[in-house]
Amino acid sequence: MAPEPANLRFLRILVTILTATMILGLLTIVALFVIRFSADPAARVQLPENITLPAGVQAQAVTYGDDWYGVVTSAQEFLIFNQSDNSLRQKIMIKSE
Repeated sequence: MAPEPANLRFLRILVTILTATMILGLLTIVALFVIRFSADPAARVQLPENITLPAGVQAQAVTYGDDWYGVVTSAQEFLIFNQSDNSLRQKIMIKSE
């Protein structure tokens, strides 16, 4: 049997390295997703410490703007607060259909 050309051997090594790199990358991404999304959703929401939500309401999501931040609550409300004094600026009911 004739020896394999050097270019073909080099190409085979490159494909093997690329395959191994892609498999390791995919496993890393899957592991990061599992670690990130297996945590308690309530623990991921970071509220400013000075904010007080209405009684019996829990935060579901928080978003920040230039001079405000908004909180989506478990009562299907979107509460917008001023960042400067943490006062409630606006309350929006979320319509569910």
